[in-house]
Amino acid sequence: MGDSRLGNPAVVGLAGFGGTTLLLQFHNLGLCGTGVVLWTALFFGGMAQLIAGLKEFETANNFGFAAFVTYGAFWMALAGIWLGTNYGIFDPSGTDVGWFLVTFTVPTAIYTLFACRASGAHSLLFVTLFLGFIFLDLGHLGGGAFWNTVGAIDLVVCALTAFYIVAAIIAPDFGWKLPLGKGWLAKK
Repeated sequence: MGDSRLGNPAVVGLAGFGGTTLLLQFHNLGLCGTGVVLWTALFFGGMAQLIAGLKEFETANNFGFAAFVTYGAFWMALAGIWLGTNYGIFDPSGTDVGWFLVTFTVPTAIYTLFACRASGAHSLLFVTLFLGFIFLDLGHLGGGAFWNTVGAIDLVVCALTAFYIVAAIIAPDFGWKLPLGKGWLAKK
């Protein structure tokens, strides 16, 4: 096992995930353009999560490794799609983006199952993430803007939950304890 004096890479991974997810939902709700999301996706959601995932690998945390690398890759790929579109390299349809999202919905379903055993906060984080992907899948695969808006609202809750877990991880360093609750599928 790792040295207990080392920092927890989940703090950075969750902050990158939460921050970039929140910013993308601001875009999806029409509050900001894609430019700020693109650069945040590359560096905070993408690179920071990738690094956090690789550090989770070093601690033998397969869940953290898989989740942070998966979503770090998601953000970098999304930024690449936007860059490719902006520079006329390709012109993906809404359906193309929908199938891209489905590709990440599948591992999210798996991660959700196991996150629901970890804590109540992790359960909420991953259930809202899974539902958010489903809503965005529906929106991009022909369901329309309504589903994208529902997904954006759901994913704001997801992002805020990620920030809460960040705070719960950091709190003991300052003598505080923030409850995470019992996992929704935890053993009794």
